[in-house]
Amino acid sequence: MCQECGCGNGGGDVKIGAHTHEQEHHHSHEHHDHGHGYDHAQGKQTLNLNRSLMEKNARLAERNRGFFRAKKLLVLNVVSSPGSGKTTFIRETAAKLSASLRVGVIVGDLATDNDAARLRTAGIPVVQITTGTVCHLDADMVSKAAAQLDLDQLDVLVIENVGNLVCPADYDLGEDLRVVLLSVTEGEDKPLKYPPMFHSANVAIITKKDMATAAGFDRKLALANLNRVSHHAHIFELSAKTGDGMQAWLNYLTEQNAAAKRK
Repeated sequence: MCQECGCGNGGGDVKIGAHTHEQEHHHSHEHHDHGHGYDHAQGKQTLNLNRSLMEKNARLAERNRGFFRAKKLLVLNVVSSPGSGKTTFIRETAAKLSASLRVGVIVGDLATDNDAARLRTAGIPVVQITTGTVCHLDADMVSKAAAQLDLDQLDVLVIENVGNLVCPADYDLGEDLRVVLLSVTEGEDKPLKYPPMFHSANVAIITKKDMATAAGFDRKLALANLNRVSHHAHIFELSAKTGDGMQAWLNYLTEQNAAAKRK
């Protein structure tokens, strides 16, 4: 997937909050160990690449996870295709939890800070990551963005990943829970089309429940497909706009936060 697609190569800088960072994209080979074999007769050199292209990100993700756990934070990585309702879902989650849990957000988008601005109007602390040509967030970006939030004043950190169901599946950010959204307007076969993402999720949420009838959504088929690919995930059906189904999700999040505090 992202290891082969070349996303971000030749693109501009990644901008995090008010600062711009030269992004070290993980397609480079500078951190690999190389085994060298020589064929002197033919004048050829064989290079054996023995370390994963994702090793650096995995190492940074574990560092993030340890840091977040030391802060007693519950960290969510929210992923979906564009237009599934991530920002509204996150805004309503934060607003409905505000009496009991403090929520901060890191927002990832290729361009604009529109989603971050919408969240700020609700009084939610936000840091924007503008990725340019990079189609996912990685652990290093999240680390830099988290440094711009007062984590001691938060209980839950939500990472709104770039709208993409392919490349973000490869990148551990140091989260506790990966939450994938499937809107009723997208089609019931999305889990079958993007199995790595849906299989990697701890939570699957069917969003825009209020539009199901108008969209001709086949709930039974969608649930069957989710159970086939995301059989281990907790599944919620809700509408962030109307609030229908939100309470079950909020109760789950509150329980997960309590568990995070005990770690």
